[in-house]
Amino acid sequence: MKTGIFYGSTTGTTEGIAQKVGALLGADVMSATEIDKVEDYDFVIFATSTWGMGDLQDDWMGALDTLATKNLSGKKVALIGVGDQASFGDTFVDGIATIYEEIKDKGITLVGKTSTDGYDFSGSRSAEDGEFLGLVIDENNQSELTEERINAWVEKVR
Repeated sequence: MKTGIFYGSTTGTTEGIAQKVGALLGADVMSATEIDKVEDYDFVIFATSTWGMGDLQDDWMGALDTLATKNLSGKKVALIGVGDQASFGDTFVDGIATIYEEIKDKGITLVGKTSTDGYDFSGSRSAEDGEFLGLVIDENNQSELTEERINAWVEKVR
């Protein structure tokens, strides 16, 4: 199965996470600015950080418009969210919810939801019924858990 990871990263944290996941999955890893290639993949992973009060990372702004025009029907899709649960606990990893809202009705199969257990946040559009929409990483407050979370998630989506 051909796997592609598309990420948006301002400080390099999300790019680093995408590269780690990509190495474990043997995936092509590229910026969200290359979203026009999304139809070339069977399994697609979208990775983003969340900025400000729940805003999508800048690389995704134009990419999301392009993504809306692409055929994702039949594709396996997973999401990776990077955020700061201490400083932005009421909009924690909302960025992946923004992407999901754009693609949820495009015939995709969403994989890789993860438990909200072990996180301390007050609100997130990316969490429902005790699960996040995908892999969630908080490098600011829980960096010691990043490798373990990535490895467990990769095993789950394989």
